[in-house]
Order: sequence, then structure tokens, then C-alpha cells
Amino acid sequence: MTNDVIDYKSAVCNFNSNKTFIQLDKSTANDITCIWSGKVDDNNRRVFEWKFDWSIIRNRRVDELTGYIIVQSVHNQFPPITLEVKVTEKIRAVREKMRTEYFNTNITYKYSLVPHYVTEPEKSSYEEMFLPSERNDTVLVVEGKKLHVSKAFLSYHSDYFRALFSSNYKESQMDEIPIKDVSFEDFGLLLSSFYPNPVFPNDDTVHKLLEMSRRFLVLSVINIIEYHLLNNSKIDNKKMLWLADEYGMPTILEKCIGGMTVEKVKNLANYPEYGKLSDSTKAILLDRLVKMIIIEK
Repeated sequence: MTNDVIDYKSAVCNFNSNKTFIQLDKSTANDITCIWSGKVDDNNRRVFEWKFDWSIIRNRRVDELTGYIIVQSVHNQFPPITLEVKVTEKIRAVREKMRTEYFNTNITYKYSLVPHYVTEPEKSSYEEMFLPSERNDTVLVVEGKKLHVSKAFLSYHSDYFRALFSSNYKESQMDEIPIKDVSFEDFGLLLSSFYPNPVFPNDDTVHKLLEMSRRFLVLSVINIIEYHLLNNSKIDNKKMLWLADEYGMPTILEKCIGGMTVEKVKNLANYPEYGKLSDSTKAILLDRLVKMIIIEK
């Protein structure tokens, strides 16, 4: 969590008896945009709403915003009201109802918010993770560095290693087996995601892990990545759609396309990776577009 506090105070706004929401103030402070709206409901209560757009700082691995909002009457027609704020991916608005006998009021508000950052795990030392032990019975060599592993364990998770360690390959008889055309960091990342103490994927590693999982045929890692993308990821919908199509994740593909509007489907054509989508995915997108247009008519 950062110690930086983001503060903002609005200008004075004259609020009367509008029955529908009207915008009272729009501000941007430290890349956070807030729209303040208000109305009077059928029970003569003031209803205020603050909607936060924090997509810019969210891309800097900010996980949530917490703090408070204080609403004040310039002429003390009601006591200051303090509201607790917690803005997340799913909760982006704060709403408050209040009673006052004054229908023409000069009001101001201020907020103070603290951004909370995703905690970055310490970078793993792959050489330390794969030291010799009685559980390991072979050595893989990548870029001159050794990883001590278990043939049985790798064979269970990977068809690639099952074949490599079989009697049909000369490598099965070697004390040290070279793994070529891959970096030590990328290979260590793959192995550490399921062996020996799994390191969970994050948005920065999912693409490389998918690439490595496909090359070395590690289905279990792809399943873990699918869970991350469905439940924890902040990757934008267009990139996630491409990942789902490229690496064969139908559940992710369904989620991405199911949440698209007509405008989003049209704009997708301008995305650099659109041309790389498979014909089958483009057909699903077209079908989605046609059905939405029919419904709109």
C-alpha cells in the first residue's frame, strides 16, 4: 500500500429540487475522475452519487481505493456527513440519501483516497528451488544452469516430458538432459508454477506461461491460468479474447464475447490482434453482433 493520499475539494454547487439525477461536479485528481450527481427522490430526500473512473491508475496495479467523502452545507443547513469509501473493480460508485428541510442549498464535498497496490511476490530463485534432493532423479540443463527434477513428477504433468523420459529417446539415458531454445527464466517460470511449491500466475506472467505450457504440453498450468483469468485478472477484454482464442480456452472466450456490446464488437476490428483471431472466433463474434442488432430493432 502506498502512502500517497489523493485529495480533492469541489467548488460550491447550488442544489435544488431536481427529480432526476443531474451532474453537479466533474473532477480529475491524480488520474482519478469523479462525477458527482444529485437528485431529490419521491420521499423528498437528497440522493447524492459519486462515480469513480480509476482505470488509468488501475493499470499501474492499483487494486482498490479506500478513504472517505465529506459532504458539507456552506451555510451549515445540515451537519457535515462523512461517508466511507471503498472503490474496487466491482464497486465504482458511492450513493447517500439524506433529509433536510432546505430545498435550495449551497453544497460542497471533498474526498481523501488512498490507492492500494497489488503486492508483488518476491522473485523466485529457480536455481534454489531446484537443488539436488533424494526426491529428484535427473537434471535438466537450460542455458548452462542445472535444475534437479523428478522424472515421474514431470511425466505426470507433461506429455512432453513423458515422451522425453521414455525409452524411445536417448535423453532418457542421460545424466543431464539439455533443454534447448528456451531461456532459463522462462523455463523456470513454467516449472515453478506447478513444481515443487507452486507460484500462482499473475497478469504479467500469463502470456508467457500459456506459451510455455503449450510448447511443453502442461495442461494443469493452463487450467490454473484459466482460473486466474476468470476470477482475478484485470487484463482488458480485447487482450483476454485474443489469449482465449490463441490458446484454446473456450470458457474464457465465452465470457469475453458474452459481455460485448454492439459498439465493442465493431471497435474490435481496430484492435491490432483482430487479424490473428481464428475464423471460428470471428464467426462467433459476427453471430453475436447480428443477434444484438436484431434485438435492438
